[in-house]
Amino acid sequence: MAMDILLFARYIDAFRSNTSNPHRTEIPSLMSQYWLLKSEPHTFSIDDLASSPRQTTCWEGVRNYQARNFLCAMKRGEQALFYHSNADPPAIVGLVEIVKESYPDFYAFDSSSRYYDTKSTPDASRWFMVDVKFVKKFSSELSLSFLRDIPELHQMELLRKGSRLSVQPVRASEWKAILRLAGTTS
Repeated sequence: MAMDILLFARYIDAFRSNTSNPHRTEIPSLMSQYWLLKSEPHTFSIDDLASSPRQTTCWEGVRNYQARNFLCAMKRGEQALFYHSNADPPAIVGLVEIVKESYPDFYAFDSSSRYYDTKSTPDASRWFMVDVKFVKKFSSELSLSFLRDIPELHQMELLRKGSRLSVQPVRASEWKAILRLAGTTS
């Protein structure tokens, strides 16, 4: 399973485009792509997103290169699962939509930000973010322990031992299973 995510990351890297963003990734159009985004609810919860202006915010502060590459692979209109990490219990709690593709994470240039990076500049950004919009909060949280018991999800990156990426790809079959478990179609 660890190899699956590594191979997927290499697959994505193999399809990089020639746009001005050196980390931009092109995934062949025959693939419908879904994602999972982790956030600690005491920092930023799905309720915070739902109450944000236009129910939209930037997904800033990602400081892992593999997670950054996944952000750069996101396309406008794709959807992601919103996951509350470091919660009791950790759980998938809803859905968001990518409404703006990756652009430089300007918090990396702000010396007063906790996301400041001295090696990142506006002309040579190392870090990127996307904008997400609230779609739906699930009526019941799908806890990590509950998800571990679902056979269709046994290969899901979220459930892999030691998986800590804050941005992860989700297979179409896993996406469908999660929506079914949440009692929703979108």
